[in-house]
Amino acid sequence: MLTQFSRTELLLGKEAMEKLAASRVAVFGVGGVGGYVCEALVRSGVGAFDLIDDDKVCLTNLNRQIIATRSTVGKYKVDVMKERILDINPDTDVRIHKCFFLPENSSDFPFEEYDYVVDAVDTVTAKIELIMKAKELGVPVISSMGAGNKLDASRFQVADIYKTKVCPLAKVMRRELKKRGVKELKVVYSEEEPIKPQEDMAISCKTNCICPPGAEHKCTERRAIPGSVAFVPSVAGLIIAGEVVKDLCKITKR
Repeated sequence: MLTQFSRTELLLGKEAMEKLAASRVAVFGVGGVGGYVCEALVRSGVGAFDLIDDDKVCLTNLNRQIIATRSTVGKYKVDVMKERILDINPDTDVRIHKCFFLPENSSDFPFEEYDYVVDAVDTVTAKIELIMKAKELGVPVISSMGAGNKLDASRFQVADIYKTKVCPLAKVMRRELKKRGVKELKVVYSEEEPIKPQEDMAISCKTNCICPPGAEHKCTERRAIPGSVAFVPSVAGLIIAGEVVKDLCKITKR
């Protein structure tokens, strides 16, 4: 019988589609990278999601985030992503967590229920804790390295963290994970040298923040706000989604 996933089933087969439908993927960080991960996974037939993010859609997200439109500015990203997922496949089970993943709340998440974890968070502390938690419980995990300050989407690669180069975030992660005895980690990273953003205070969030008054978290809390474009984080997210689908279905290169 023809379904919305029939074209995918032509390539993956019925057994793989059943596996995807029965899988729960936790996406930590629903921004420029994570949003496209969710988009591709629900369109691939993944049947259940946990979405974790405490941010609201900001006007400055419209240049690159799939959930960002004029009508969604000011709404929680997880709420918008859930609505979009259900609009694509109403049978999907979506749980949302309006918080940032931190060492202090890591025990609040049911990792034992996850078939795959996607790390698309921004901070090193959160990334390390998330990876350690997944590794501890034997949950497959893939981690996004730096996608900001890049212009060449063709430079992304899939590799083990210890085989990465150029990426500053990957360098920090290699050091920290080695200290903790982590022997391997699948990552998506870019070998493009980061571009230094232009110093223009007229378009700087540091001096012209537009987050709602009283917002608990603001982008200005970051030491540096990276530049970004539509065609770089989206590619990283789609590559990650492809790896998740292949791993869940145990698809190997032909």
